[in-house]
Amino acid sequence: MICIKLGGRTQNDPLLPAAIAALWQSTGGQVVVVHGGGDQISALQRLRGEEPVFIGGRRVTTDTALELVRMVLSGLANKQMVSALVAAGAPAVGISGEDAALLRATPIDVAQFGHSGTPSVVNPGVVTALLAAGYLPVISPVAAREHEGESGAYNVNGDDAAAAIAAALGATELFLMADVPGVLDGNKQQLAQLTLDETRALVASGVAGGGMAAKLDACATALAGGVSRVRIGDLAALTVPQAGTAIVARA
Repeated sequence: MICIKLGGRTQNDPLLPAAIAALWQSTGGQVVVVHGGGDQISALQRLRGEEPVFIGGRRVTTDTALELVRMVLSGLANKQMVSALVAAGAPAVGISGEDAALLRATPIDVAQFGHSGTPSVVNPGVVTALLAAGYLPVISPVAAREHEGESGAYNVNGDDAAAAIAAALGATELFLMADVPGVLDGNKQQLAQLTLDETRALVASGVAGGGMAAKLDACATALAGGVSRVRIGDLAALTVPQAGTAIVARA
């Protein structure tokens, strides 16, 4: 099973739905999609007079931002992707991490990040049920709160959510789609493979920052959770196993 994380910008590529639909067919329906939508959230924040703030590639989620996160990720972005995939011939069904408490999260640091959370528990039953019934799950990374009986949500970074879900499903591959062909070194040259130690060095040196740093953190989580293969790449790399940058535990 392949878990694909789509970044906000990559979701706008007109070739994306057909590529995912083709992968869905070629794998016999063993594809799960987790998506973001950060640019749309930021645009709405600015319309409401709030400037987006990020720390280490993760959004600081105020009360206002949390409302917008739920609206955009679990509403607009999710349904736009579902509609495009259905039109391309894939039987997509949109859900969020809140549905059936698929994804529960705990706050990262309330003082710094507000309502931003990190995955704590994955209950993949709803995803496995959809796959078994022949549907393609399309998942918004908005998560339920950690404790049963506690309503509300946390905004979870899409890469973190995808890594946790991929691990819980026993995915053979986690593919983090970016708007660059892979991870770049200090000379802007693409790297074919990185060990976890090398990813930490890229982050520590500042060569990999922001959203890419968050992706590299998610790769480590996925590998620790038992995902067989992790790659970062663009749309062209999705169906080419040798393309993009492979992240491995050790050389």
